Amino acid sequence: MMGSDYTHRRWSNLRKILERSGPFCRPDFEPSSETLQFLLESCKILVIGAGGLGCELLKDLALMGFRNIHVIDMDTIELSNLNRQFLFRYKDIGLAKADVAAKFVNSRIPGCNIVPHSCKIQDKDEEFYRQFHIVVCGLDSIVARRWINGMLLSLLVYENGELDRSSVIPMIDGGTEGFKGNLRVILPGLTACIECTLDLYPPQITYPLCTIANTPRLPEHCIEYVKIIQWPKENPFDCPIDGDDPNHINWIYEKSNERAAQFGIQGLTYRLVQGVVKNIIPAVASTNAVIAAACATEAFKLASSCSASLNNYMVLNDVDGIYTYSYEAERKEDCVACSQIPKEIEINNPKFKLKDLIELLCERSDLQMKSPGLTAYIGGKNKTLYMQTVPSIEEKTRENLTKTLIDLGLRNGSEINVADITTPNTIVLKLKFIYPNSDIL
Repeated sequence: MMGSDYTHRRWSNLRKILERSGPFCRPDFEPSSETLQFLLESCKILVIGAGGLGCELLKDLALMGFRNIHVIDMDTIELSNLNRQFLFRYKDIGLAKADVAAKFVNSRIPGCNIVPHSCKIQDKDEEFYRQFHIVVCGLDSIVARRWINGMLLSLLVYENGELDRSSVIPMIDGGTEGFKGNLRVILPGLTACIECTLDLYPPQITYPLCTIANTPRLPEHCIEYVKIIQWPKENPFDCPIDGDDPNHINWIYEKSNERAAQFGIQGLTYRLVQGVVKNIIPAVASTNAVIAAACATEAFKLASSCSASLNNYMVLNDVDGIYTYSYEAERKEDCVACSQIPKEIEINNPKFKLKDLIELLCERSDLQMKSPGLTAYIGGKNKTLYMQTVPSIEEKTRENLTKTLIDLGLRNGSEINVADITTPNTIVLKLKFIYPNSDIL
């Protein structure tokens, strides 16, 4: 049993920061031993993701004095994870990442209590997220980032139009890709949210089907052809593609090689096939370590007020040397997530169809929706215009896709409610017709 003297010495470096003032402290910082007790006993942190960033985050946060940590991840451990996700071993392959990561850190750091949740973030409700003081994200999915951003915004409380700051749960978001990384600190309702700067995340690369089928020029075109066209046609294993099944990857690799040879295309490798099939983002352990350390530092600063937080976006590039740059990302007044004003969608054609609107919602860099479902209040009733995710409703509303917005009863100023997998909340969009004579509608 370790005594109080050991405990005091263990956190001596933190006491030097928390029990005395300094030139970088925030104005509201008051040196006190109670701050350390808050970190050790009361502060609750949620880490989303137990992969490359997540493993580093759990280690860093636990060593910085945070003991009440929850981690949520839906994935299981794969062989390819072991080169950088250091909390896992060969014997852990096939087990849940969250469970193994929590067990490893709990066993190595005395007093730490990491609670694992092996599920999707969408499986948890508002009450689950409301219990945390800070949320730290180590995600590789833009959709997941947008969803948790929407969830934290939905927890905000407004009184007479004024934000109750006690309802703000800060979100620290880290991301890496190869030798590049970024970190941002988001105070929901106060600073720029994920949706405010959505155009920083370019839409996922897709290849036109005509190019894939007729004039392939890249090895990726050959892989996509096999994945999209040959696999459904030949159905070699009588099941959907499993990117973790080596038999599936081998089959795609062989067929892709044949097509590449047919068109004289070089550079096709087994690893590239894996990357295209699984949409793998390249990862480097050192980049993960730097970004995770920065995220943990920001969590410590937010929890203790010992220093001003990042304001509010930092980028890292260590391709040639090490370069970092920080700046303040600004809120958008018409942000679909954090603004109280419905975003206007301009329509410049009286023949604009519902399917055109859905394409617009998916293609616009500031919206980037995936499978939007649309409803609107028309003629005194709430009407479902289209709902792709529910087969029975999709079939009934499919005919609306080829109707114009005017034929559907929508007019200048009409508001459309949009549901999408990118957010837990319904988004309100306002139509603005800007073609001649549209003002009479």
